[in-house]
Amino acid sequence: MILAFVIFLATLLLVILQPRGLQIGTSAILGACIALLLGVVSFADVLVVTSIVWDATLAFIGIIILSLVLDEIGFFEWCAIKMAKFSKGNGHWMFVYSLLLGSLISAFFANDGAVLILTPILLAKMRVLKLEAKTIVAFLLAGGFISDSASLPFIFSNLTNIVTANYFHIGFAQYLSVMFTPYVISTFVSVAVLWLFLRKDIPLHVNVELLKNPDDVLKSKPLFYLSWFFIAALLGSYFVGELYHVPISFIALGGALAFLAVASYFKAAKPWLTVKTAPWQVVWFSIGLYIVVYGLKNAGLTTYLTHLLNALNAQGNTVAVVGTGFIAAVLSALMNNLPSVMIMDIALHDIPNSALAYANIIGCNLGPKMTPFGSLATLLWLHAMAKKGVKISFWDYSKFGLIVTPPILLIVLLSL
Repeated sequence: MILAFVIFLATLLLVILQPRGLQIGTSAILGACIALLLGVVSFADVLVVTSIVWDATLAFIGIIILSLVLDEIGFFEWCAIKMAKFSKGNGHWMFVYSLLLGSLISAFFANDGAVLILTPILLAKMRVLKLEAKTIVAFLLAGGFISDSASLPFIFSNLTNIVTANYFHIGFAQYLSVMFTPYVISTFVSVAVLWLFLRKDIPLHVNVELLKNPDDVLKSKPLFYLSWFFIAALLGSYFVGELYHVPISFIALGGALAFLAVASYFKAAKPWLTVKTAPWQVVWFSIGLYIVVYGLKNAGLTTYLTHLLNALNAQGNTVAVVGTGFIAAVLSALMNNLPSVMIMDIALHDIPNSALAYANIIGCNLGPKMTPFGSLATLLWLHAMAKKGVKISFWDYSKFGLIVTPPILLIVLLSL
């Protein structure tokens, strides 16, 4: 257990610190190789892990490629400007609308898509609006939070959702029917709590006339209008795919490549550049870190967790759901939500309570917001902000996350 934990901790530190520009996927694969060489995991374990995460990882790549193409044609910038102008210059309504927009983008384009695509756009618009630094930080902190707290309704909204749904054989429609209410509750409670916490940094009035006309940012209006129908058709494909047991990744990646081809025909995107800029390091990050964490499972961590979760389950459904969610949240905050969700899934495997799988997802989606390294989305978000000249310290982020996350998490778990 000690050896497995040391390897995991060293790998996680490399992922967080990225010394000498070492990429996250390279760090994770390095940790996996060390775990393999020292006998913490076996080649058979590598095959097991790959069978668990391949669908989630390829689906994520597909969603990001689709997001990049939509970003290229001006889809998200149009939405952001439309949202700002809809507020009619009221700073507080603009704050609320930006979070609702973030919630929708997180739901349909995954939490990482919301962070990678929407955050730079919002930052650029806020600088055009000449907002103060504290206001910009308030909007960005809230936007970063909503990207994870709203990544609940669809299987493809978060990597953790896909991993858990595949592990417990949860269908697309079944998953949506259970998680739609927690998603709605999470969105509105998040908006309310974030507004209460940050309202002093939000201006009463913003001069939205400084922004462009929304239609002026579109590369191709016909393609823009077509994209709405394409997104609706793609969503319908997930329901049809479930009937024929088609993996999520086939639809997500296939749909993304099809839309990329259409955008290329309209001369609104460059296929090779889009594919090249997709976050392929996430593939190696997912596989590598999961292999490292599987070493903790081999050392007995999941056995301890199973005993604890069984004890909670014996206390009734409410205690079991809330307890499972908070355990998943704490693990995610301390050791990243991607490995945490798999550890918890394995621990929950033989416990006869299907609600706990969903509680695990909620905990692993919201819990990471308590620390800067809790989720891949947050790590990407912090790096993106640093490159744009906005630096948020470890302590400031943690203080914010530790205050706002627990009450929101509790309410969402109770709604489940």
